[in-house]
Amino acid sequence: MSANRLLVLGTVRIFQPVHGYFVRRELLSWHAERWAHLNPGSIYNALRSLTRDGYLEEAGIEAEGGRPARTKYRLTPDGESEFLILLRDALWNVEPFEPAALMAAWSFSWVLGRDEVVTAFEHRLNQIAAAGQSTRFAVADLARDVDKPAHVAEHFRLVQARLEGEASWITATLERLRDGAYWFEGEPDPPFRSNHVNDGR
Repeated sequence: MSANRLLVLGTVRIFQPVHGYFVRRELLSWHAERWAHLNPGSIYNALRSLTRDGYLEEAGIEAEGGRPARTKYRLTPDGESEFLILLRDALWNVEPFEPAALMAAWSFSWVLGRDEVVTAFEHRLNQIAAAGQSTRFAVADLARDVDKPAHVAEHFRLVQARLEGEASWITATLERLRDGAYWFEGEPDPPFRSNHVNDGR
């Protein structure tokens, strides 16, 4: 899955209708350029491709003072569906080589509700434990293969070590979530205003 597509769709969903410069500024404030390798050019490219694919639509032009006119975007019904598909895929499924997927999913996890996030995290812990078993078998196979450089085993160990770090974070976060930390959809007193509107368009 593309963490960048999820980040752009999710940010537009919160603030819509919104122009690209605002999306860029918001995601830079999350330091997404560092953990998702999301540079300004890729944000504008994502807005264009998501519009071309029917997930975003233009929602007017904003022109203030002497600034260049800026196109505003909002999600289409297909965009809402795609956002939820990407979000659930990133939250429920461990991506050993793309840690940005979980970071992007956590950014919007409040949309799904507390119970689903808790269940998804429990599922991730099981996946990580299974990956550990797989790593042990893979390393044992490498040790028996005289044609493979022995140091390749450390690639497997490094990936598993990262996953075990994720598991430690999930375990601690689960405890906080079960104690009522953070706000999730359907709970009273939201701490922020989302411009998401399901108006049946």
